Amino acid sequence: MPGVPPTRFIYLGPEGTFSEQALLTIPAAAKGTRTPARSVPEALEAVRSADADAALVPVENSIGGQVGVTLDELANGSPLVITREVVIPVEFVLAARGPVGLDSIRSVAAHPQAAAQCRHWLRGHVPDATVVEVLSNAAAAISVSAGEHDAAICVPVGAGRVGLTVLADKIADHPDAVTRFALVARPGPPPPPTGDDVTSLAVYISHDRVGALLAVLMEFAVRGVNLTRIESYPTGERLGRYVFFLDCSGHVAEARVGEALQGLRRICADVRFIGSYPRAQAHYGPASSAVAAADADYADSAAWLARIRAGELA
Repeated sequence: MPGVPPTRFIYLGPEGTFSEQALLTIPAAAKGTRTPARSVPEALEAVRSADADAALVPVENSIGGQVGVTLDELANGSPLVITREVVIPVEFVLAARGPVGLDSIRSVAAHPQAAAQCRHWLRGHVPDATVVEVLSNAAAAISVSAGEHDAAICVPVGAGRVGLTVLADKIADHPDAVTRFALVARPGPPPPPTGDDVTSLAVYISHDRVGALLAVLMEFAVRGVNLTRIESYPTGERLGRYVFFLDCSGHVAEARVGEALQGLRRICADVRFIGSYPRAQAHYGPASSAVAAADADYADSAAWLARIRAGELA
């Protein structure tokens, strides 16, 4: 999206899901066109083919972990980059066609993951209800509005879209659970550094080299760059072959991060840059207070080394 703000957005559908709720937190998306996609690959392919300017897709959940299909798509195919992240609470509600009592509910429509994340609440508040699995949170709300089930576990935006009444909110068993989404675009200059950024990479190590993963980690450690996430994902080549997805604090424009990336390029079989973008501060807490070298420190050390090489210092 270099130079031109995005106006055409695509997201993992259907409508009335967490993905749409997350997308609506982005001001440009709230004003632009928003198209639901049937899958993550479909959403990202629309960006690659220029049918959309940007796609919002899930990356990880604090309970369920990584979203493998998103990582696989970012590591393969034509390069794409993350330009922004959105982290939203996993907030489920129980909704029905009207203000009915909980003791009258006999069937609850829910996506399997939603049902799993609310099972203790269901057991304690609607113990006699049968949970009926559906394809999405939006489908749960739609089925209730059509009279197929008594109540639905869905997201607030989904309940509102079909006119359901919220009987209970915040019913998830883990109230602090969040889902992280990435806004993905075709390659271009990254957003300018904010002082609190994330850089994402896909790293292919040399599997025949002893200590290859340790060598990767040391490229960050010796420069004071904090790794905030490291996950492995099968490459699909054969058993035991993995690509490592790394998130680190900092921006590619910073000297210490840039040097770390250069180091990785020298020692790894391949490195794919997936973006530098502002950190979603509200859900991560304060940034690491670890002491790290600033760009001025790198400039000073380079000048010091140049003086030594010129024979100006003993």
